[in-house]
Amino acid sequence: MTTQFDITLAGAETSFKCAEDDTILRAGLREGLGLAYECNTGACGSCKFELLEGEVLDLYPEAGGLRAKEREKGKRLACQCVPLSPCRIRIHTGDQYKSPFRPARFRARFESYRAITPDMGVIAFKGEERAAQFVAGQYAMLTLGAGPHTRAYSMSNTANDEGLWEFIIRAVPGGAVSPLFGQLNAGDEVEIDGPFGVAYFRPEIARPVVGIAGGSGLAPVLSILRAAGGDTGFSQALSLFYGGRGPSDIPDIPSMLGDVAGRVSYHPAVSVTELAQEQGWTGEVGFVHEQLPSKLELPLAAYEYYMAGPPVMIEAVVRMLVADHKVPMDQIHFDRFF
Repeated sequence: MTTQFDITLAGAETSFKCAEDDTILRAGLREGLGLAYECNTGACGSCKFELLEGEVLDLYPEAGGLRAKEREKGKRLACQCVPLSPCRIRIHTGDQYKSPFRPARFRARFESYRAITPDMGVIAFKGEERAAQFVAGQYAMLTLGAGPHTRAYSMSNTANDEGLWEFIIRAVPGGAVSPLFGQLNAGDEVEIDGPFGVAYFRPEIARPVVGIAGGSGLAPVLSILRAAGGDTGFSQALSLFYGGRGPSDIPDIPSMLGDVAGRVSYHPAVSVTELAQEQGWTGEVGFVHEQLPSKLELPLAAYEYYMAGPPVMIEAVVRMLVADHKVPMDQIHFDRFF
């Protein structure tokens, strides 16, 4: 039987149970609490907390989301700590961190893999006897085998009763996890833990939607556009800006959008001039965010933005939108995976 410990939140004096094989962050989110977080991987630092009482095991002491001086003062990351005793902690909370669907852990079977570029593909898993419940734009934690191979990947499909969870995986040279996906056989099992993420689609916001993506960041943006263009009643205009280094990095996105492709204004770009010339690219050349002012009809502050991709891309887009075009930050949605 798995041991569980009481985790008490200072100030609110609210408590929840956390199993010895679960992190403090995920256990709190499972209980419906709005514990602050974004990446769930130790990188962003949003889930830092102060350990007031008790003992924890830090799974990733070198995590970049916490400075050494903060650690010396008793700060920890909730996404990387499992309890060794009852604990009392101080952590930032807010309703914006509560997932519309409480995250859960379950086993899923490998169903299929389909390449979409030389180093990216769509991989599908099916959960046993459970619907795939998540909001477009969210992500899940995937664990392969019995080892510590857990990574965050965004869903590229939308919620469904069939229990299908689809992700876009990019093979990272020398990576510890992504090469393992190529070794899966039909019926192989993984653990899925989710959904997580705060950069999900808000259909109640009546502004045109702009999706901006690079690399495997296509997954959550694709999911959002599929949801927005589906049977949700959302009638605002939809745009997608996707960037890659060269033409071979650009998948056939219209075919991936399927039935909603006709509703989406699609603008691909490549950033490396030499690759564009070598591979016969006739489209836009430059960084993807540079297209926005000329391709969008309304002032940029009139749109709602959802984006995912390399950190340098996210930083450049935010800087341009906020500093140059006065777009309010609450109209820009992304989960930090720095």
